[in-house]
Amino acid sequence: MRKLLVLALVGLVAQLIDGSLGMAYGLTSSTLLLVVGVAPAAASASVHLAEIGTTLAAGVAHWRFGNVDWRVVTRIALPGAIGAFAGATLLSSISTEAAAPWMAAILFTLGTYLLVRFARPLRTGRVGGPLRGRFLGPLGLVAGFVDATGGGGWGPVATPALLVSGRMEPRKVIGSVDTAEFVVAGAASVGFLIGLGAEGFLLPTVVALLIGGLIAAPLAAWLVRIVPAQLLGAAVGGVIVLSNARTLIRSAELDGPLRPTLYALLAAGWLTALLFAVRALRRTRRARATAAAAAAATATAPAPAAGLPMLPEPAAVIPGAADGSAPADLSVAGTPGAR
Repeated sequence: MRKLLVLALVGLVAQLIDGSLGMAYGLTSSTLLLVVGVAPAAASASVHLAEIGTTLAAGVAHWRFGNVDWRVVTRIALPGAIGAFAGATLLSSISTEAAAPWMAAILFTLGTYLLVRFARPLRTGRVGGPLRGRFLGPLGLVAGFVDATGGGGWGPVATPALLVSGRMEPRKVIGSVDTAEFVVAGAASVGFLIGLGAEGFLLPTVVALLIGGLIAAPLAAWLVRIVPAQLLGAAVGGVIVLSNARTLIRSAELDGPLRPTLYALLAAGWLTALLFAVRALRRTRRARATAAAAAAATATAPAPAAGLPMLPEPAAVIPGAADGSAPADLSVAGTPGAR
């Protein structure tokens, strides 16, 4: 019972993160399952089976709020399903000893990517124009394969790529990726079922993760208002990096003073990414405040009378200036300053 409660907490935390960032449910769940000793294939299989329920709930919610671009969903979901099925089949055929470092390396790489991405200002601009199938197809194929072999990665691969393209609103990027993930999770589960059999799924783990995720789904909407995505992404990336570095260091049989040195370097990198994330967040908030102040000033400025052109105000003639120009020591408001 204690272990099931811990797993439910894992699912809750993972869904809180995913609901706030639009990614990292699989990364967080798989990383924590590996830490407690679950075999890589069983961890990925259980997480994907639980994701069928959580992504269905998330997809319905996004659809009702108008956050889904069905054209993008249809063009990314099918290649994603093919990649996920192939990845699940591959992971099922690898021994636990060989799969552990492979999966840890994928998660470590994705965690590092999260650190780098959220340490910089997030791009949310739009340039318009539809996304083409020749871009969405390969993206879905790669994201689905990484997702199944790494126990997570659909969101970290697909979401940033669509955001960087600048051709979709951020809310529709997250909604479309989450909705398509339902198909990807189902295909991965079928692949694990064929490769591992029904005994490959840890059903108590699946139920616990699912319950935790469903409980956290409404709380994530509240969390996203309290914790900035910039800081949460950097924090989660550091946890994933350090957790999977433990497996990689053990696999490489690194002992002696080298092991604590590596941990210290990784921790220093994590702290640096957090500091950069804080700085980027402050810059973004200052830019938004400046833009809001400019918009408010424009809105309160008096409008010209109907049918009359806006004439420039005459320049004040300053004694001693023959051309009417103001001296350099005027105040910002335009009044002459004391010389």
